[in-house]
Amino acid sequence: MSDRLIGKAGKRGDLIKRARGDTPFTDDLALPRMLHGKTLRCPHPHARIVSIDTSKALEIPGVIAVLTGRDLPERFGIIPWTPDEHALAIETARFVGDGVAAVAALDERTAVRGCDAIKVLYEVLPSAVDLDSAITRPEIGLSAKKDDNVSKAVDLAFGDVDGELAGSDVVLDGDYFFEGTAHVPIEPHCTLAQYDASGLLTVWSTTQVPHYLHRELSRVLRLSPTRIRVIQPPLGGAFGGKSEPFGHEFTAAKLAMVTGRPVKFLISREEEFYLHRGRHPMRLHFRLGAKSDGTLTAIDARNQIDGGAYSSFGLVTTYYSGQLLSLPTAARSYRFSSTRYFTNKPACGPKRGHGSVQPRFAFEVMLDRMAEKLKLDPIALRRKNAVGGNTHTINGMRVTSNGNLECLAKVEEASGWKERRGKLGFGRGLGVASSAYISGTNYPIYPNEMAQSSVQLKVDRSGVVTVFNGASEIGQGTDMLMATIVADELGLPLEAIRVVSADSDLCPVDLGAYSSRGTFMNGNACLTAARLVKEKLIAAVAAKLEVPETSVFVTRGALCVRGREGDAVPVEEAIQLAEAKFGALGAVGSYKTPPNLGGEYRGGTIGASPAYSFTAHVAEVKVDVETGVVEVVKVWCAHDCGKALLPTQVIGQIDGSVYMGVAEALFEEHLISPNGLHRGPNLLDYRIPTSLDVPQIHSMFVESLDPEGPHGAKEAGEGPLHSSIPAVANAIYDAVGVRLHALPFSPGRVLEALRQRKA
Repeated sequence: MSDRLIGKAGKRGDLIKRARGDTPFTDDLALPRMLHGKTLRCPHPHARIVSIDTSKALEIPGVIAVLTGRDLPERFGIIPWTPDEHALAIETARFVGDGVAAVAALDERTAVRGCDAIKVLYEVLPSAVDLDSAITRPEIGLSAKKDDNVSKAVDLAFGDVDGELAGSDVVLDGDYFFEGTAHVPIEPHCTLAQYDASGLLTVWSTTQVPHYLHRELSRVLRLSPTRIRVIQPPLGGAFGGKSEPFGHEFTAAKLAMVTGRPVKFLISREEEFYLHRGRHPMRLHFRLGAKSDGTLTAIDARNQIDGGAYSSFGLVTTYYSGQLLSLPTAARSYRFSSTRYFTNKPACGPKRGHGSVQPRFAFEVMLDRMAEKLKLDPIALRRKNAVGGNTHTINGMRVTSNGNLECLAKVEEASGWKERRGKLGFGRGLGVASSAYISGTNYPIYPNEMAQSSVQLKVDRSGVVTVFNGASEIGQGTDMLMATIVADELGLPLEAIRVVSADSDLCPVDLGAYSSRGTFMNGNACLTAARLVKEKLIAAVAAKLEVPETSVFVTRGALCVRGREGDAVPVEEAIQLAEAKFGALGAVGSYKTPPNLGGEYRGGTIGASPAYSFTAHVAEVKVDVETGVVEVVKVWCAHDCGKALLPTQVIGQIDGSVYMGVAEALFEEHLISPNGLHRGPNLLDYRIPTSLDVPQIHSMFVESLDPEGPHGAKEAGEGPLHSSIPAVANAIYDAVGVRLHALPFSPGRVLEALRQRKA
């Protein structure tokens, strides 16, 4: 089709509405007789709840209802094998901020007063607020077995690691630490629940996973899923922090059922930091072996992971901390041992680049060290050991398209790497790193054989097409992508496409906005549905014009016949012809991953994906040796997205990933004090870059055209973050000759490293 929309720059259709404030976020919603909810949170990092007295709260005028954990006894958790949370703690609170009671009142102020009036008697218990105490004090007993604090342990080996290390010409060791970070979305969590007279529970919530929330609401509330409707309004940022159910979603629903009135919970900014689910702190020890010619022989990684108080996605995180290190640069053998520990801190979960950003930092710095030891260019070392396309990794993951080498070539050329690296003068330097990430997961969170993404199209005879799409629009542009795919296939203007998304009553199931699955999985489902409608339009036009269907094609605004320029039927007329021929027009499309994407061993499906994206970064930094301040001057990022369906959005995703990576490299720390309190649960003390701190970003995309992606597309939302952090670390070394092994690269750490180098 000529004049395609796919592959062309275009602006998002919802941008003007968002800029004007016309977009209704969850907290903008209000219902008649609505109550406001607040949660009473534990002040201790670990405590047994001896008793709770709610009588004084119920005496306060305007307080309508109070809940405790006994009202919601069912455990929940996003991973079905590790449900270890209660909406409100029943016997034991496991971190400062753990919810122990909830109040619904006529307004927020009264709800806060109600919480203050609840009397809770605690028995303070020994706590572990860091990895050292979790490892050395197993008697605290935070695990299900109660005799240790281990959440999940994984030990996997591929090839003869010990033999390869013994036969290596060079073996390097390194220890690294990645501090935990928070998501810091502009929009905090918010939930509104209504239980109507017919017994239907409707929940509007800031969730990335409406389908999983729907499932857990049914289980925890012991309510048939047919009596629950979940709607996800537009989100003001998520980044993984809204990809599982939260206690306030259950308490809002239960209070709505108890009171017969709508109940809203708006989480404060301070609570947002305690709800957390951000990036796991990790302590990593790596060994890397190589031959003198640069052939990597062995990778041996041992990771200790601080998981916080609950399991969350921890089972998956533990595997992700090792599985993805076999791409894009690989050794002949590979082993990783990862242990996730419970600690008495807010639970950690997925944050953009789930589980693999931390080990990527360590590994890419190790590669730079190895290149220096072997007197090789760091890009040349990565090229020599690059995994190719249409192959399997050493740990069994199937790789299709692979634009890794082209990404390296692009950043090498754009940055002037060969001419400038090591030649910018003391205090200024360049660093490189590369990475790979998944495009959707091989495996749904709960075992089933059903579709992972589904789309329904309704075609109106006026020419309007409505896309009923279960995917979650969280700011990444899924709605725009679905509209563009449909408009492109059917020859309609974008203005004729309506998208209804993330409503469990109206839309088919999509598993949510996580694991960079939207473009690949949801896009494939939408493309299938659109092509089914197109087939009917072509058949109807061919019948009218008495020509073979194979001679009819769709162009912008019309269906035409090859070789007969005068025969063109407007799309709106073709729709009416098709409705007359086939009846009411519509179609469904779905996507499910092909089989055998991962290794045949326990955990082999985790990290397995229908496709992988690839990224390379070069960062340029300036280091002030007097103050220790690091300025990231410019970042060149090339990302293999398969096919840029909407180039403007792809560049936006790359820019956002680079920004977040630089933020974590230089600023961010989710620090918890020994008493369990967050050291800065606000946007003043928790440091993220302002617009003045953002470096120049030169984003480029590589189109490797994946054979299974929609029009060849792969992900672009998370992959471009991974290698930004080690690129900055390696650039600091080029600038001032010091290796930084702990994040963030704060002035104090830089100055200490410079002092040690001088000594």
